[in-house]
Amino acid sequence: MKKWAVAAAALLLLFSGCSKKEETVKPLEPKEKVVDKVVEKEEKKEEVAYYFPLTGVKSETKTDGRAVAVMINNHPKARPQSGLSKADIVYELIAEGDMTRFLAVFQSEKPANIGPVRSSRAYYIDLAKGLNALYIAHGYSEEARQMLESNYVDNLNGMQYDGTLFKRSSARKAPHNSYITYENILKGVEQKHYTMDKTPPSFTFLKEDEKSKVTGNEAKSVMISYSRGGISDLTFTFDPQSGKYKRFSGGEQTVDLENNEPVLLDNIFIIEAVHQVYDSAGHLKVDLKSGGKAYLLQMGKVNEVNWANKDGRIVPVKEGQEVPLVPGKTWVNVVPAKPGLSQSVSFDVQ
Repeated sequence: MKKWAVAAAALLLLFSGCSKKEETVKPLEPKEKVVDKVVEKEEKKEEVAYYFPLTGVKSETKTDGRAVAVMINNHPKARPQSGLSKADIVYELIAEGDMTRFLAVFQSEKPANIGPVRSSRAYYIDLAKGLNALYIAHGYSEEARQMLESNYVDNLNGMQYDGTLFKRSSARKAPHNSYITYENILKGVEQKHYTMDKTPPSFTFLKEDEKSKVTGNEAKSVMISYSRGGISDLTFTFDPQSGKYKRFSGGEQTVDLENNEPVLLDNIFIIEAVHQVYDSAGHLKVDLKSGGKAYLLQMGKVNEVNWANKDGRIVPVKEGQEVPLVPGKTWVNVVPAKPGLSQSVSFDVQ
């Protein structure tokens, strides 16, 4: 009886030891897997990158937020302008006669002071709407007034806020002296209960390392003529050292009045569109929906492309596909279909 009890005790001790060994070995497997998962998550977190929708430029922080589109005067007495060096995209179109006006769109950068601010036209309003932008102007044509007062786009206009949100510069004479600060834009947003959460739709961009692979015909500079008088004629010149284009107007380089920084551009997009005078004041209708011929300049090269309106965005296309832009700032020139690109645009390949 005693021998049986001793044997039973020995067997019990043996099984108990085996069980303890199994308990110490088995947890190691899941523990190692948990560590692997943690490492995987950390690696994925490091790969996260943000890109500004209108420039394609990479950022370490979130790039959402509403764009602000401001009508900026281009009369010789309004030059140099304030804020242009920080615009993601600038659209240049004829307002009346042979005088162009800019729609400067800001999203990745927010200049302290912007102007001189000028009056609105319907086709500029459509461009702003296509980017979900808050639209800023001082004055309007009758057609533009009706669009703005019907709340077609969220907007702030100097006709209602002259002397409050919009300030007059004593250094210049009206109508070339109306300015608005970014701080006052935000005050206006608060007063009108707008939101700044409507991030603009993104354009298509090349990857940074693809810029050097851009092909096309050599074009070191391009001149765009809007009239025989030449008051709005301009030139873009490519700088190989920076890989960017400089802009010149009336023989003077386009710089920012606020910081004396030159306007430097990565994409020059020149399109032709049908222009039609529709009243005695010379106001225009500009067809920005039908598409047509265009030139795209990047990295000192030029390509013949087409332009299309994709949900309000004017984009370069070729064979039905959107052509990627070089990451950075873009200037869009719209010239009348008569006389068209062949008569309005000339290239220097030297």
